[in-house]
Amino acid sequence: MWRRELLGILGAAWSWLFLIALLLFFEIWAQITYGISFLGNTHNLRSIAVFATIPLMLALGQTFVIISGGIDLSVGFIMGLASVVLAKTMGWVGGGDIGPGLLLAVGLLAGFTVSLLPGAVNGVLIARLGVPPFIGTLGMYGVARGIGFLTADATTVPVDNSWLFELGNGRLAGIPVPVILVVVTTLMMHYLLSHTRFGQYTYAIGGNRQAAIRAGIKVRRHVAMIYVLAAGCAGIAGILFAARFSAGAPQGGEAMLLDSIAAVVIGGASLFGGSGTIVGTVIGALIIAVIQYGLVFINVEPFWQFVAVGAVIIVSVLIDQSRSRLEAGTRRDR
Repeated sequence: MWRRELLGILGAAWSWLFLIALLLFFEIWAQITYGISFLGNTHNLRSIAVFATIPLMLALGQTFVIISGGIDLSVGFIMGLASVVLAKTMGWVGGGDIGPGLLLAVGLLAGFTVSLLPGAVNGVLIARLGVPPFIGTLGMYGVARGIGFLTADATTVPVDNSWLFELGNGRLAGIPVPVILVVVTTLMMHYLLSHTRFGQYTYAIGGNRQAAIRAGIKVRRHVAMIYVLAAGCAGIAGILFAARFSAGAPQGGEAMLLDSIAAVVIGGASLFGGSGTIVGTVIGALIIAVIQYGLVFINVEPFWQFVAVGAVIIVSVLIDQSRSRLEAGTRRDR
């Protein structure tokens, strides 16, 4: 019995332990190979935090979707579409005497607003019309991708705005501004998921949809709101992308779709719904960022990042399944 409990505790805390092990590995490597400290270098820590910001922003919305028992494959290209619309809007409006601050506000409003539209369509397809989340969001993946490339004329759209540049590359008290923005958003999402009725309904729907309906939860409306929330997070990620690189790119979030799902799953959420936390998602995003930056730090080819992240996803799913079997066995023994 005590072995099952110990394995259950290790299964629940494995992501934390894995993150610590990764950091120790790169620290030891840096000490032996380069004679320097990996963790003691503020540049490394700052770079890891910046690496994690955009995938984490995508993953925050994806957390709600996965906990509710769904999945959103469209957030990567919704992010790219938002960045392109922001860049295009600032280019169109910037021809007059409008100041950089007001111009930035107009661009932010346009980029964020357009990101909500695909989310609303996803919500209608999945919640109202009964389309499976995988199929509905896969279709929106293609639609957002095509509209993004059409809007951008199949190229990257540069933006020359000092305020936008500071938003993506400035620092406040030595901390990158994007990191501060993502930390604030993460705290808000954590409160929404763990301390509000909205979050409790999300868990209830993912745990047992029929029971949630019998309990009086308006499941269709709630699920639709979740997909709008995920699209809004993707819109903010697109804004951060455009700010960081001073450009909008329709394909900017393509590679980050996998990272957004991986962060949630590595953080302990079940793909079957009903479980997951924002704290776990943050740990998952940090694990991915440490892998990506650490492999560059030790001069490993960047393509190995995909292999490493994919392997971690497989391990995390296996651990989730083993933990579920352990919990089922414990309940039978009782």
